[in-house]
Amino acid sequence: MDVLWDADDALTAYDIKDAIEAQRGREMAATTVLTVLSRLEKKGLVSSDKSMRPHRYHAVATRAEHQAELMHEVLGGAGDRTAVLARFVGGVSEEEAAYLRRLLGRASVGSD
Repeated sequence: MDVLWDADDALTAYDIKDAIEAQRGREMAATTVLTVLSRLEKKGLVSSDKSMRPHRYHAVATRAEHQAELMHEVLGGAGDRTAVLARFVGGVSEEEAAYLRRLLGRASVGSD
């Protein structure tokens, strides 16, 4: 997913394979990349343009959108949401806490 998130345009499986090989310094099979892309597409994380050959893939959501969705999933499954939020907020830096306060201030202004 990192390769797709970092790309400016849609990529072929071979583009993704080459990028991963460059990052990791070892070769991998194109079929492995295609299998993973197929699974990611079934999960709704990746979309492909199959009107052209080779197919081109792109991330459905940005990295930040995906990570925010994961946070919502965790909160949704929490028995005690306030405890989870308290634990999370207790682990952020002062700068991050100040940013959260600003965001929450904007959200409460918009809800009036």
